[in-house]
Amino acid sequence: MKTRLVILALVLTGCASTGVVPMDKDTYMVSKRSAQVGFGQADGAKADVYREANEFCAKQNKKVETVTLNMTNSGFARPASASLQFRCVSDSAPK
Repeated sequence: MKTRLVILALVLTGCASTGVVPMDKDTYMVSKRSAQVGFGQADGAKADVYREANEFCAKQNKKVETVTLNMTNSGFARPASASLQFRCVSDSAPK
């Protein structure tokens, strides 16, 4: 019975995101856990953190520059997750 309650609690927690958090000078972080517990890939969480980072940088008319990306696939009682550290940089490509 306890095992069922733990699994139910993990499923009900859903996707959790930190939102964009300032770190150091011009560096930000965003993390996301997926709702899926089991044996799955972290690709969905990765897409979500890049989506949030791109929306944040687009408000400044800038692009995302990845500093580090850490991904953990889901496992027994552990959801998949992704954590992105990034900067917002001007698009320096000639037009």
